[in-house]
Amino acid sequence: MTGDPFKCRCVLCHDYGDRGEADQMDLMINSNVQQHGWHVAMVPEDEVGPGFAYTIGLAHTHGVPELAMFGLDVHAMHRMLNILGDKAAAGCVLESGQEHHDVVDGYPVTLKSADRRWYRTFFGRAIGFYRRPPLPVLQVAWPDVEGCFHWEEQADQRHRESQPQLWLPPADHPAGVWTAEL
Repeated sequence: MTGDPFKCRCVLCHDYGDRGEADQMDLMINSNVQQHGWHVAMVPEDEVGPGFAYTIGLAHTHGVPELAMFGLDVHAMHRMLNILGDKAAAGCVLESGQEHHDVVDGYPVTLKSADRRWYRTFFGRAIGFYRRPPLPVLQVAWPDVEGCFHWEEQADQRHRESQPQLWLPPADHPAGVWTAEL
């Protein structure tokens, strides 16, 4: 990853003078990135909204975008993000617009570029790792059992609300659980 801006600016490669202040989660993230190439942060579902998970370290280790997934069980999303992470580690270039058919049994997932204005809302630990917003993040969108994605009119209301549309600027996103904190 010669010349990659993440390589030199993350907390693994540069001492910012505050390593002694790292909490247990920061230490675990650093250890997982060193050992496995990335970490998957999991935010479980709660009374506010659905759970989500995202990678930290894929850009540092493999020069590919970080990945984020929403609306499923966090452990299932962890496994799915690891499948895509393994593909990146094997040399697959992950890009917006791609479909991957080997992540969710029997269904494709679609990768979509996240608008940077969402980063502080969802990816705080990644920002802490990189010491700035990670660039870029791809949302891993999954379809319902009928094969409809959450932005399609045919998708039922529950599925449309299970995942945000991070490719939209927050001001253009439909009001709902994903915009309640904005």
